[in-house]
Amino acid sequence: MSSGHPDPLASARSSVMHTLHRSYKGALVTRPRPSHVRAATAATAGLALAGAFALPASAGIVDEPISHSAPGAALELAPIGTYETGIFDEGASEIVGYDAGSQRLIVINAAQALVEVLDVSDPAAPVKLFDVPTAGVGSADESTVPGDAVANSVDVRADGLGAIAVEAGDKVGNGWVVFFDARSEDGAPIGAVRVGALPDMVTFTPDGSQLLVANEGEPAEDYSVDPEGSVAVIDVPDALDAPAQGDVAIADFHAFEEGGSLELPEGVRIYGGREDAGTGIPEFPVSENLEPEYITVVGDRAFVTLQEANALAEVDLAGAEVTAIHALGTKDWSQPGNELDPSDEDGGINLGNWPVQGLYQPDAIGSYVANGVPYLVTANEGDTRDWEGYSEVARVKDLGEDGLLPVCEDLADLTADEALGRLNITTADGLSGDGTCYETLYANGGRSFSIWSTAGGQIFDSGAQFEELTAEALPEFFNSNHSESNLEGRSDDKGPEPEGLAIGTVGDSTYAFVGFERVGGVVVFDITAPDAVEFVTYVNNRDFAVSVEDGGALADAGDLGPEGLEFIPADVSPIEGTALLAIGNEVSGSTTFYRIDEADGGPGGDEDGAEDGSDDGGDDSGSDESGSDESGSDESGSGESGSGESGADENGTDDGAAESGDDHGADDGAGDDGADESGADGGELPDTGAGAATLMLTAGALLLAGAAGYAVRRRTA
Repeated sequence: MSSGHPDPLASARSSVMHTLHRSYKGALVTRPRPSHVRAATAATAGLALAGAFALPASAGIVDEPISHSAPGAALELAPIGTYETGIFDEGASEIVGYDAGSQRLIVINAAQALVEVLDVSDPAAPVKLFDVPTAGVGSADESTVPGDAVANSVDVRADGLGAIAVEAGDKVGNGWVVFFDARSEDGAPIGAVRVGALPDMVTFTPDGSQLLVANEGEPAEDYSVDPEGSVAVIDVPDALDAPAQGDVAIADFHAFEEGGSLELPEGVRIYGGREDAGTGIPEFPVSENLEPEYITVVGDRAFVTLQEANALAEVDLAGAEVTAIHALGTKDWSQPGNELDPSDEDGGINLGNWPVQGLYQPDAIGSYVANGVPYLVTANEGDTRDWEGYSEVARVKDLGEDGLLPVCEDLADLTADEALGRLNITTADGLSGDGTCYETLYANGGRSFSIWSTAGGQIFDSGAQFEELTAEALPEFFNSNHSESNLEGRSDDKGPEPEGLAIGTVGDSTYAFVGFERVGGVVVFDITAPDAVEFVTYVNNRDFAVSVEDGGALADAGDLGPEGLEFIPADVSPIEGTALLAIGNEVSGSTTFYRIDEADGGPGGDEDGAEDGSDDGGDDSGSDESGSDESGSDESGSGESGSGESGADENGTDDGAAESGDDHGADDGAGDDGADESGADGGELPDTGAGAATLMLTAGALLLAGAAGYAVRRRTA
């Protein structure tokens, strides 16, 4: 970890408080393009010829989704349909998983402790089919899933076998995985197995032979108990059936305890356990402290985010053993390109450099292959331990009060509200050698996404780009919260808070889709070349004029708090030849589909962009979504060949080139990305048998829908 910093006053005078008045790298907040106007005109004419006719509107799609794109962006992203629960801020739509064979979307509804199955053969109008119950299911260990259990995550294998992570009513107890047939008529469970405490994420391996479970093992609120974190590796039968309890192996962290067979690398944060909380000295302090969050698979290895510890764990799947932990280092917010706005009371958007270190602390993780080399991709959300028994969170201006140690003298002039005073930091790191004051300030989260080698070396970080582009796209609601519309509500914490992640291939390019939990929306970057990453577009299906926490109608607000992202390749999409993105939004309780079209404004194309998206060329390349969303169902196309270690150091240095060709024998991942093995082709639109007049009606309606989906106007301050 970095510990030094330049002179804070010089840094503050030179670049802090620099108000952003420029366009972000020439990016455009889009207005209706000429092509869209032509489409709308044609649609109106067609409907006039056909007589009075109106398309039903999707209540969850706002009138004017925010759209902010790079010049000549290769992709266009547009919301087309939503399923709404009407439940606000209770996690009614969190994680989603797609089954191509049945064209169904499986949605975790934590608010009602159930799993909802949607028919998405028409993604513009999702329809609920039934719920998958988990309460009362008998487990292979002879226990029964209780009525107060909570569903956390879901994944669907290529043949329709579904798996649900189920947390015990008392989260410190061991949880379950419940199995079901996603293509059945009623979703009746077919069995369960017992796993570790607080199973928070499940994902099938690309070949479908194993299911992996991140057992987070959070402490009790009072720290009376702090379960060990672990990863369950479950051998799954080929048939649509639940495994036996003997098929469950637990990969733990005991080897990294003091005196163990493996060394815990410097920089892995071990803090805030029962000893710090004053409730006992654990036998396995490292194991209790590490909390697996999210998993991606690369060949015969899994990579797991240890969010609070700011690290990645590497798991050998054949032996069900954790073989390595990689510390991720820190982000230096004092360096050019790493600007942030650290205050919600500084009078506006002020991005600058500050003497602060950022802990990346990724949530979601995915993987893909570029030129035969596998890479890891993380959404650097940040997280803290903030419990009744122990909390690490404090504002900079509160250091030195209420029993907290002060900042060291060279930081004392930066504790005003308009400087660093409002910034929330961790008190677990940064003390001087003599333990008398905080000489380094550590903030939680990177406000970015990163690309890493499989050895933990940082290849790319998006730096300040998330805050720069949202400042340009949303000048009145920069760093807004998700439950209410405001300006800078999250500047003092983790900014836009990137949490969800999906990776997908469209045409010949690979893209990262990153969801912003707080301000909302999804940003797209072209990551085809890890050393030449490019911003593509940002779209937010949210109406900031409607603030639900202040009394606005939830149905009018759009999507709030995106959590789980699922990329659906064009070759298995309900819309033939068109890739989709499905997003579960935990605060608005809505599940929304976006269509992804290759734009005419891309390389060699017309800058006006595609009028109807019909020539996207399809996505037949077996898009690589290896573990990129929490549902895990899109992991199968990862093409994870030759994972190779780069020898990159664990503090973010870029020496991860030429990793290919090692002896891990990564799976090529072909064809397992949720495609129906019985030959489903992604679902052609039905033949209506209509005559010329009906076809004219249909064409006009489709043109109008296309115009409505794409036509967005510029939003200004």
